[in-house]
Order: sequence, then structure tokens, then C-alpha cells
Amino acid sequence: MQRASAIREKHWGQTVTYSRKVFIPLTNLCRDKCAYCTFARAPGDPRARTLTPDEVLSIARAGQKAGCKEALFSLGERPELIHALAREHLAKLGYESMVDYLSAMTRLVFEETGLLPHPNPGALYEDEWAELRPWAGSMGMMLESTSVRLMQRGQAHFGCPDKAPQRRLAALAAAGRLQIPFTTGILIGIGETPEERVDSLFAIAEVHRQFGHIQEVIVQNFRRKPDIRFRAQDEPSALDMARTLAVARLILPPEISLQAPPNLTPDAYSLYLLAGINDWGGISPVTQDHINPEAPWPQIDELAATTAEAGFTLKERLSIYPRFLSSPWLPASILARAQQWLATIKN
Repeated sequence: MQRASAIREKHWGQTVTYSRKVFIPLTNLCRDKCAYCTFARAPGDPRARTLTPDEVLSIARAGQKAGCKEALFSLGERPELIHALAREHLAKLGYESMVDYLSAMTRLVFEETGLLPHPNPGALYEDEWAELRPWAGSMGMMLESTSVRLMQRGQAHFGCPDKAPQRRLAALAAAGRLQIPFTTGILIGIGETPEERVDSLFAIAEVHRQFGHIQEVIVQNFRRKPDIRFRAQDEPSALDMARTLAVARLILPPEISLQAPPNLTPDAYSLYLLAGINDWGGISPVTQDHINPEAPWPQIDELAATTAEAGFTLKERLSIYPRFLSSPWLPASILARAQQWLATIKN
């Protein structure tokens, strides 16, 4: 942790950042069946839905009024491939694929509100990343784990074709070839070993060394919930998170921002800072964390006070990190808007 903190302070100083975002859950239908997921809903569930454009815009405008700059789009992966309900939703909306609909909604939000879309659509192919690129400031996909073992029956990713490690790594590389500012990360506590965590971090570092596009890595801890297959699974401890964060800081290139979600372990803020993080990720003053709905976002003032107690200054940032605020990383329209938002943060 001391070594990790030294690396953080050398490259990131005494500033710890966060992004002010609004969370848009475009659809909670998904073809994967992750053992830890409470976001995805089966077609027979009355809560299964795909947001309409009016609903998307309503959420985005609420975020705009609350001072958000980022619109984080989350959605299930390729639900139309196996769920008739997803195909029905898309047909009513006039689209054939969820990626096509996502592309249209990122454009709508950008043009109507000026928020910077950050799609988190899962493992896409290169042409699909390219389709999203004109209207997205940055994009993301959690690698989660490179462990093939977790695809086996009874494991976290059984029945999840989109979570195959080689598929995720290929998607990371495809985004790199297109020079997309990118967020990825690992999920710990889903049955992986410490060695497999390290393997996953080294895999992320290697992809970044090839393309230079990874702006931040999230280390996210599994949270137990009553409606998931892993409802009896033990959660990682705060010390386990701190150990993983410190090792991540040692493995990853120092220019990659290291992030831990503050709402998932609210009593461990100071410990995470000691372990070498420099970012708290996206925090919403408007919408809940739809992936972990039981875990409310911290108040910004509370997070600032805790960060200050540890000797750091909390500062708002854009969803796009400064070194990516140029061509060819960003389309001209996105770059212009990002620079406008940046001026408001500096003021």
C-alpha cells in the first residue's frame, strides 16, 4: 500500500476526482445469466423493460438540471438474440438491434442536453464501437475476469457467452484500435483466485500498452443480494479490496486512473485512499446505482470531507480524462462540448 500510494502521489498528486453523472438504464433485458447480477430481468418479470426515447430524455434532463456532465448508459448484452420481448421492444421503437437503439439515444441525449454520453454496452465488435463513437465522449466495458474457469457450470459466468475472457479482451482491443477513451476493470469476490485477479490486471495493462486508450480501471467488489444465484456467496472484505487496489496500482501503467466505487464499501474510504486510488468514479445526484440498488451514492460533501481527512482534495472531473481531450481521440463535436464543460468545472 505504501508503494502504491507513492506511485499515485507521483503521477496524480493530492487530488482525488469524481464525475458527476446521471445513470440511464436503457434496457434490463440481457442474454447473459451472471450469478451475481440483480440488474437483468427475465422477459416474464413485470420489471423487464426498455426505456423509450421520452424516458431517456427525461432522465437526462433531470441530470442536466442537477449539474451532471456525464450520461452513463447501462444495458443488458444483446438481449434481442434470445428474447422475443427485446425484439418486440426494438420493433416498436423502429430498430433491429440494441446497439443501433443505443447509438440513437446517445445522439439524442448529446444533441438535446449537451451531456457527454458514456455507453457501457458490453463486449462489442469493432463496427459496433465505431457506430457509437460519433456521439460518445468515452465508453466502457468491465473485463471482470480473464478466468476461463468462471465459465464452468456453477461458476459466476456459466451461461454468459458475452463474458468469455477472449471475447472481452477482443472487445477491449477493438476499442483500442478505434482510439476510444475507455474504462474497464475487474470484479472481485465472484469465485476468482488472487492469482486470477493478477492475471486480469496484467491483461488490461497489456492491451493498454498496445493502444494507450484505457483511461481508468475500476476494482469493484461483489455485493450479495437476495435475488441472485450467488446470494450466499461471501463478500470481499475491505482489506481484500485494499490489497487488490494496491496490487492494481503496482501492475497498471501509472497514467491509468485507479478507481473504487465509494457506495459499495462506505466505511472504507480512507483505506482505499491509502491503497493508492485517485478516483471515486461516477456519482449521481439524481439516479440510483441500478447495478447495486441497495447501495446509495454518498453525498458529495461527505465524500469531500472524508477525502480531506486523508490529506487529499476532492475535485470534479469530466468522464473524459485530460490527456484524451484532443483529436483523434474525440470527434470534433464531442471535443467542443467537453471543453465547454471543462471550463465550467474550472470556474
